[in-house]
Amino acid sequence: MGDEGWRLSDAWIFVSLVIAGGAGRHRRSASTRRPEGVRLADVLSTADHLRRAIPARQEVEIAVQRLAGAGLISVTDGWFQLTPAGEHLWRTRPQGGLAAAVETMRGVLIRRHAPGSGDWALAEDDHARAVQEYTAQVIPRPRRSPEADSH
Repeated sequence: MGDEGWRLSDAWIFVSLVIAGGAGRHRRSASTRRPEGVRLADVLSTADHLRRAIPARQEVEIAVQRLAGAGLISVTDGWFQLTPAGEHLWRTRPQGGLAAAVETMRGVLIRRHAPGSGDWALAEDDHARAVQEYTAQVIPRPRRSPEADSH
């Protein structure tokens, strides 16, 4: 498939969206998840947890275009969701540990779907805001001494 095939970053974003949305937890049915989906900051947070890196804007944009174009995810008003086809793909994948989830999912994508193409775009400032939102949650603020507050 060459450059036209699924990339590891496509699977990384897909698995991140699945886990951030809760579809991977306790094998819950689709009707029990939040109907609006997950925000970009949540996808980036999960991606960082999975591979110890925050995906670049272009990685996210290309992966979302390909996944949405293949009918596996949707993005509406900044909320990311699995489609029924994406949900089915996730639920019927070979089971394995979290450490291998991205590589396993890439293999499933290669065998079962062709990448699509979409016109979704991720603005630099939207990506930067999501990264900032995520990093503000994980990087603790410096503590101030109680004496500094009383002056």
